[in-house]
Amino acid sequence: MSEQKKQRKFTIKMQKKLVVLFFFVLLAFAGLCVRLYWISREDGEQYKKQVLSQRGYDSTTLPFKRGDIVDARGTTLATSEKVYNLIIDAKNMLYQDKKYLEPTIEALNIYFGLNSNEVREYVTTHTTASYKVMKKQLTYDEIKDFKAAMSADGSLIKGVWFEEEYKRIYPQNSLACDIIGFTGKDNVGSYGLEEYYNDVLNGTNGREYGYLTEDSTLERTVKPAVDGYTIHTTIDANIQAVVEKYLKQFNDEYANTVRAGNGAENLGAIVYDVKKGEVLAMANYPYYDLNNTKDTSSLLGSMMVEEIENANGYMELHRTDTVITEEIINGWSQDELYLNLNNLWKNFCISDTYEPGSTAKPFTVAAALEAGAITGKEVYQCNGVLVRGGHNIHCHGGYGHGPVTVQNSIAWSCNVALMKIAETLGAEGFCKFQEIFNLGLKTNIDLAGEARTAGLLWPLENMKEADLATNSFGQNFNVTMIQMIAGYSALVNGGYYYEPHVIDKITNSSGATIETIEPRILKQVVSESTSEKIRQYCKATVVGEGGTGKTARPAGYVIGGKTGTAQTLPRGNGEYVVSFMGHAPADDPQIAIYVVVDRANAERQDRASYATGIVRNILTEILPYLNIYMTEELSEDEIKELAAKQLEITNQYTQTPEQDDLEQAYGEGTGEGTGESGQEDNLPDWMSFPIDPETGYRVDPSNGNYLDAETGELINKTVDAIPAGMG
Repeated sequence: MSEQKKQRKFTIKMQKKLVVLFFFVLLAFAGLCVRLYWISREDGEQYKKQVLSQRGYDSTTLPFKRGDIVDARGTTLATSEKVYNLIIDAKNMLYQDKKYLEPTIEALNIYFGLNSNEVREYVTTHTTASYKVMKKQLTYDEIKDFKAAMSADGSLIKGVWFEEEYKRIYPQNSLACDIIGFTGKDNVGSYGLEEYYNDVLNGTNGREYGYLTEDSTLERTVKPAVDGYTIHTTIDANIQAVVEKYLKQFNDEYANTVRAGNGAENLGAIVYDVKKGEVLAMANYPYYDLNNTKDTSSLLGSMMVEEIENANGYMELHRTDTVITEEIINGWSQDELYLNLNNLWKNFCISDTYEPGSTAKPFTVAAALEAGAITGKEVYQCNGVLVRGGHNIHCHGGYGHGPVTVQNSIAWSCNVALMKIAETLGAEGFCKFQEIFNLGLKTNIDLAGEARTAGLLWPLENMKEADLATNSFGQNFNVTMIQMIAGYSALVNGGYYYEPHVIDKITNSSGATIETIEPRILKQVVSESTSEKIRQYCKATVVGEGGTGKTARPAGYVIGGKTGTAQTLPRGNGEYVVSFMGHAPADDPQIAIYVVVDRANAERQDRASYATGIVRNILTEILPYLNIYMTEELSEDEIKELAAKQLEITNQYTQTPEQDDLEQAYGEGTGEGTGESGQEDNLPDWMSFPIDPETGYRVDPSNGNYLDAETGELINKTVDAIPAGMG
């Protein structure tokens, strides 16, 4: 009876209610399905993006690496290293009721020193922002600890990520700065190779994308970056360093001598392969640090420049008589600062023009020989002055040379003889050969900033008698250093004019060769017979009796060349550009060298010895390095000079372990003797003597004797001539 009563409690009415409830649940479920379908159809893409965002993923740019610049032996001159920008994503940092905010702010303060209040203020006032750069160009070592903390289990650091990019660095600092140039923002090159080969050095950015598959799985696809190409230069960093060392040495010697400021207005030098047209070194002083191009200390001592309006209404650069000091720099406007920095950054060897002076004389003589106007057997009478076009045009020194052969017109640098040779050639022939030698034309060297000089030569229709006379010995027309050395190399290499170049190969990031730049002969400017005579005449300039270039000859070598002295404008102001252009060896030229000293800081500026001294120092070091062997017997003075120079060179480098062991054996660091290290009284004199790299013996600079390198015992041999390696 009781069981029947329990069954009666689930009445018909209750059953109906249950059915109605089930119907409403089913209806709600159906409505939800319809709503989900509508959302999927109408707003599906928006929600997919939201899912991607919540999963901490954004589409990311993958930066390319700009190609390297290396020297002829593979030494890196410019490269790019990966750096990281610290990015804050405020929206993600505030996710889930701000539980990540304070832990992240604290971590940013600990690892990067970011001000917590400033970060908090930014995040809380830019709640929807996803990109804010807080620190730029951090190294991996600077970010690795923070990344480890962010990735640790249970980490509450969120809303921070690192954007990758590359930073351009120059491992050699200022070395070859005028050749290399530098980069600014967005990998845009300025000056030198960086600008000229900008498109070659730059690559293409890649990108990493994220997307959801049909089953809502996050997939990623990567389009990799394409790195830029590496350019291999003809520059030899060792030769470049030697050239820069001696330009700086000259500046240090003459700075503040007569006037405040640098040792000269400009100093330039080029070392050139005459048989390939390759630039082995190129420098002009002052230098600047490629890693800190806006360092104004490099400007100190230079003459300030300003822009003035010329007669045609155009603005042009004008050199002032004001020496740049700290006080002047501090008073500059931004425009004045950049005007003078740009003057520092440009390459004097290709961008500036000047009157070449007597270094142009071999060109005049070669043109007359090649045209058949002279045979080389002529003799000219020089009385010290020649009247042309109503002007008294003097020979250098103001005295007459008497009878002058064609050879001695170059060797003695006789203006009168050159004027007569040019008259025989004629104005038309003279102008024709200027063009043949590429004077007035761009050489198309692969460096940014080469000057145009077409308007700086006398056109044939305007050339009068006096103009031809002064042009014959390098006055009244302007050139660039690269024009002169390229043309001179053709005069002495058999007559072949090579297009000057600084790059010989381009490779990709895998090392595969993309392009090889072969030496390119553009034309033959003179015959081999004319070239042979010019070599002979230039050799007489250095080793002949009365030659003006004797002080350029390095010990143990015979070289050829020509000195140059040119007055600046206005004439008679006492300011000169002096130079020496030469080749080595004299009879079989391998390299050419050209040094220009623009307005030396000295009582008398018209001394070619300023330039020849630099040439001698440079060649003394680089000729043995280039395996160009000595041809002449050395005098006692030259032996001593080379021995001392070898010691000077050796002292630039760290001592060998063997040398350290020897010093230890003689009491270094024991406290014995008068010096703090104990070595002042214990090291014998012979240990400071230079080592001959060919024999391994030490050389006593006082008498040239060989000594055993370890014991100091006299070897039974006296040096007759120091080998080439000693240079």
